[in-house]
Amino acid sequence: MIPEPPRPRMWDPAAEAPPDWAAAQDALADDAIRLALERSHEASTRLAEAGISPPERRGVAALHGVPVREKDHLPELQAADPPFGGMLGVDVSALRRIHRSPGPINDPEGRRADYWRMAPAFRAAGFNAGEVVLNTFSYHLTPGGHMMDAGLREVGCVVVSGGVGNTSGQAAFAAQIGATGYVGTPQFLLALLERGVEDGVRLGFRRALVSGAPLPPDLRRELEGRYAVSVFQAYGTADAGAIGYECEAKDGWHVAPGVVVEILYPGTREPCAPGRSGEVVVTSANPVYPLVRFGTGDLSAFIPNACTCGRTSARLAGFLGRVGEGVKVRGMFVHPRQLAEALGSHRGVRRYQGTVTEQNHRDALAVSVETTPGLPPDLDEVAARLRETTGLRAEVRAVEPGTIHDDAPPLVDLREG
Repeated sequence: MIPEPPRPRMWDPAAEAPPDWAAAQDALADDAIRLALERSHEASTRLAEAGISPPERRGVAALHGVPVREKDHLPELQAADPPFGGMLGVDVSALRRIHRSPGPINDPEGRRADYWRMAPAFRAAGFNAGEVVLNTFSYHLTPGGHMMDAGLREVGCVVVSGGVGNTSGQAAFAAQIGATGYVGTPQFLLALLERGVEDGVRLGFRRALVSGAPLPPDLRRELEGRYAVSVFQAYGTADAGAIGYECEAKDGWHVAPGVVVEILYPGTREPCAPGRSGEVVVTSANPVYPLVRFGTGDLSAFIPNACTCGRTSARLAGFLGRVGEGVKVRGMFVHPRQLAEALGSHRGVRRYQGTVTEQNHRDALAVSVETTPGLPPDLDEVAARLRETTGLRAEVRAVEPGTIHDDAPPLVDLREG
């Protein structure tokens, strides 16, 4: 692969490098509180509990007494008050799309361009107008494909809506059309590149924006060293949009424009000192879906020193684990309640436990089941149930009675890091 000359990275100093980052966050927090009080029944109720009402303008400090709304609680909230749990700031008819994330969680998409604000992440990674980019996130039900698609189109890229799976077909197609950019999980990028070698297909990926799964250092070295793909990370959720992304320094994730990010101790909800790990909690001044102290369930920390790139935005120290019950597998969250939905009422399943492992940089979901005496279940039918509820293929295996203890957790993440 012929090395590509460096490209200038275009970014917005007003949004990403304000002279006083803390003051910019304060102004954004005030706007978010105002919108939430005007538009969100769910958020305004929590703000009232904290004694906050307009026209106060106290910035991020005003948030400190507001209860956190955990992402893991959204399915229950939305079931009680469908379809969005009192969090939607506009009429449903004003939306462009409605998505369904694992959980299950209903996710609104407003009509503005680049609704999830992903364009700055693509610009930071060096994507440019006219570049052909393969987007391998799903376009079906879940919002991931549309999130990235909107950001790419805002930058002016030509988007190839690849979606998930079909490794050989996507590798051949990407090579044929001359795609130089990739979007998806880092693990699937490696799978595509390896399949290209196996099939004798010359892939021309030069840069990649990866998300939805960890990027271990050894995997990054392989992608950048062996395959000469410059890899950048982005971090976001369907609820809050872009939260952070890497610049050319690749030293942490810059907090994205448009969100207030706090790092809170999971137990006390007190702000963490820079360098200390806590839950990523987001406040967003989004008129369609105002968020106030939205707990992502992800763990990270603020990096105390300034970045060499010139951005003044705070930086996150990457993904440091999870607080909530959800476990991300191949870019999709799997929750214990999904396993319960699939297996809890199955007469042939006495106990079950899901495990997530990693083999050669690929996530694997397996579910062990203890069968009911005299009622052995059809394991293929169990696997089909799991795929319907989680959206993922799982290896289902029967185990001896007594293998799974009564108090065993329903879902265990055995991956390192």
